[in-house]
Amino acid sequence: MPSDISLTPASPHVRHGSNIGQPLTRRDGILKVTGQARYAADNHPAGMLHAVLAVSHIARGRVVSLDVVAAKAHPGVVEVMTPANRPPLAEDPDAKTNPFMFRLDLLQNDRVRYVSQPIAVVIAETLEAATEGAALLAPQYEAEPARIGLDADESFVPPAVGVGHPAEVRHGDVEQGLDAAVHRIEVTYETPAQYHNAMEPHAIVAAWDGDALTIDTPTQGLAMAQARIAGLLGIAPGKIHIRSPFLGGGFGAKGLIAGPQILGILAAQLVGRPVKLVMRREQLSGPVGHRSPSRQTMRLGTDAEGALTALSHQAKIATSSFDDFFEPAAGASHALYASPAIVTQHEAVRLDTGTPLFMRAPGEATGSIALESAIDEAAWACGMDPLAFRLKNYAEVEPISGKPFSSKALRECYTEGAVRFGWWERRLEPRQMRDAAGLLVGWGVGTATFPALMFQGEARAVIRRDGTGVMETGAHDMGQGAWTALAQIAADALGLELDQVAFRAGTSDLPDAGIAGGSAHTATAGMALHNAGAAVIAKLADLATGDERSPLFGAGNAGVMARGGRLHRRDDESRSESYAEVLDRAGLAEIEARGQGTADPVLQQHYAMHAHGAVFAEVKVDPELGQIRATRLIGAFAAGRIINPRMVQSQYLGGMIWGVSFALHEEAIADRRSGRILNANLAEYHIPVNADVPSLEAVLVDEHDPHVNALGIKGVGEIGITGSAGAIANAVWHATGIRPRRFPIRIDDLLAQETP
Repeated sequence: MPSDISLTPASPHVRHGSNIGQPLTRRDGILKVTGQARYAADNHPAGMLHAVLAVSHIARGRVVSLDVVAAKAHPGVVEVMTPANRPPLAEDPDAKTNPFMFRLDLLQNDRVRYVSQPIAVVIAETLEAATEGAALLAPQYEAEPARIGLDADESFVPPAVGVGHPAEVRHGDVEQGLDAAVHRIEVTYETPAQYHNAMEPHAIVAAWDGDALTIDTPTQGLAMAQARIAGLLGIAPGKIHIRSPFLGGGFGAKGLIAGPQILGILAAQLVGRPVKLVMRREQLSGPVGHRSPSRQTMRLGTDAEGALTALSHQAKIATSSFDDFFEPAAGASHALYASPAIVTQHEAVRLDTGTPLFMRAPGEATGSIALESAIDEAAWACGMDPLAFRLKNYAEVEPISGKPFSSKALRECYTEGAVRFGWWERRLEPRQMRDAAGLLVGWGVGTATFPALMFQGEARAVIRRDGTGVMETGAHDMGQGAWTALAQIAADALGLELDQVAFRAGTSDLPDAGIAGGSAHTATAGMALHNAGAAVIAKLADLATGDERSPLFGAGNAGVMARGGRLHRRDDESRSESYAEVLDRAGLAEIEARGQGTADPVLQQHYAMHAHGAVFAEVKVDPELGQIRATRLIGAFAAGRIINPRMVQSQYLGGMIWGVSFALHEEAIADRRSGRILNANLAEYHIPVNADVPSLEAVLVDEHDPHVNALGIKGVGEIGITGSAGAIANAVWHATGIRPRRFPIRIDDLLAQETP
């Protein structure tokens, strides 16, 4: 797809006035449903070869031999890339110079560090020949015992968790608070490893032209990928052109360029022809990141009225044997419930797996299911309704820091969700509700929260002589609707209708929009577009107000506003002229400006910035078979200014479904002897389908945030998970009287325990 692609609205009409806040349909929708949207693997440059990874079947040890002769003898096989002939790199792939740089396996030696680690690349004229050639390599190993599971190695305190956050945070005296408590609970929850399974696997089409490189690959961070590739290859970033207009799901797995993508580039360099490499589904359970397993111990104390006196959240998580990423699971307890004493602590073990990395709501998803379950257990210990208990411990300021919230409409979320759900008809005692078929019915609630993050991005705005506009930024659309929402911001920033603005994104030759992660992309890229638009309008206003022939002469920049393709005097809106008239009189074909989007460090220092929500869940459980069905979910969320309600609601629903998956379905099962993932396919790696979530509703609660950024935008992509998983777990307890403490919740967990 060319870099100058621009998309037009799919909506049957365009509203005249503000584009922000309109529930427009996807601008890329027609391209996708008609098959015209070109994903990375859809590209086939002339002379292209196919590359297939040969991956390790052991978790630890070394490769003793590969039958390269047999593989190369197969008809159609062109070359086999191994550590012996891989093109040289300018940087050590095991080096780390910044927190977002992780070690890559690029055939640097014969060591094996995890199952599915690439050990060779077979390049052939056809995919079939490459696949058969990879099988003929018949690797022989010198295997060592695999370290698998949270008890497989000695634990240690990590140097930091997440991206540079402290492993332990304290506020107040937790032990004193627990000693003073009237009611006290201490419980442990376990969550499994989870692996990315986006519809589109990691893929790359790489083509060299001399020392210039063109790449089609899915990425959530064009500029970061460009810089990482440039460093490894020892070439200037400007020599690398990455096209990534569409992603078939990212969720963190495509935030950083992965080893197999680099191997595709090296394969093209080795053979001197374009190469396409697409990872197989089972190969994703290794080199592209995953969610760490966890064991979390919660200790909560309350007084006689149900107010928290202490909250302790300890998380044991895992990383790989060779790198450092530690899931910040306990950090979920920093921001939700008021307590005079809070401590969050992490410990870690090293396993023979690929390095855990970012996976939708990293830390918050894992930690919130433990926190929300423990809060329910504390409410039950106090004899209180779980929603009433949450309101009793409602935090008016961020508990861990004492900062005021930039905005917080969580009370409104509780109220709106509870009313729509009919929460007040809930019985306090568990196992008291049944449907007409005799199934046990349970209702649970979970609080949702996610930080309102911003990174740094840039955009370029152009106003043309014909009165139309162009907005450019290297933004990423993973299916979340960025093509649409960002175009709405761009049009408003230029004071034009949506169909008058060409919006360009998705390639590395455009201004860096920052990474699409942490639910921060709309705020980051959106503010860059907003500021670029303001800058170009200011330039245009300077031309008009400084020209005696203009009806705006002398008004000054602050005395002019842009609307409908015209500049108007603020003190007399009847005095105006079109953009085209201003540029025509100045003899200019166009005028341009750039803008940046970045967080305000002063405001971040003074305010805690979060989105909030409340999720109410209903489950039905067969009392004899223990089968669980999530029959109804209603989530109410407040996330600042909403750019496109249709896209936002879609994101909330997707997050809620992922929460159902976390609670009831999703689990990577590893063979403890070999380290292999036994269910590395979509037949056995269980995720919800439509029949698993028959009734789902997301409610948008109004919220104005004057501090988070000038547009008032908070992210919505990850918050839906953080309340939903806990709500499901709490509903299962309410239905059965059995408290789930291991996830996903299994039938045998319910049948093995005695009910009250």
